Amino acid sequence: MIAEQIRARDVRDSRVLEAMARVPRERFVPDKSRQEAHEDRPLPIGHGQTISQPYIVAYMTEALRVEPAHRVLEIGTGCGYQTAVLAELAREVYTIEVIPELAARALLAKVR
Repeated sequence: MIAEQIRARDVRDSRVLEAMARVPRERFVPDKSRQEAHEDRPLPIGHGQTISQPYIVAYMTEALRVEPAHRVLEIGTGCGYQTAVLAELAREVYTIEVIPELAARALLAKVR
C-alpha cells in the first residue's frame, strides 16, 4: 500500500510514510471490509461516514507538516484512522466526534 499507492503519488515525507506503515488500516474498518482495507479508496464505516483512502490520509498529513512537539486538534474522529496516524507524529492529538458509536469504535480500534 505504501509503495504503490502513496509513495508512487509523491508523498515523500519519511515520517509520514513510516507512520502510515505503523498504523494498520484494517483495525479501523468494519469486519466485513477488512479484506478491502488496503485498497486506495474510502470505505463505509457506518452512520453515513467513510474512512478516507490511504493516499488522502497521507497527503493531508504531509501537508500539515506535523512535528514531534506539536499538539493537533482533529474535528471528526470517524473511525480514528487519521487520529492514529497523527498520534504517531505529534506530541498530543485531541479529537472530537459527535457520533457516539463512531467515537466508541475509534477507541476500541486504537487499543486492539
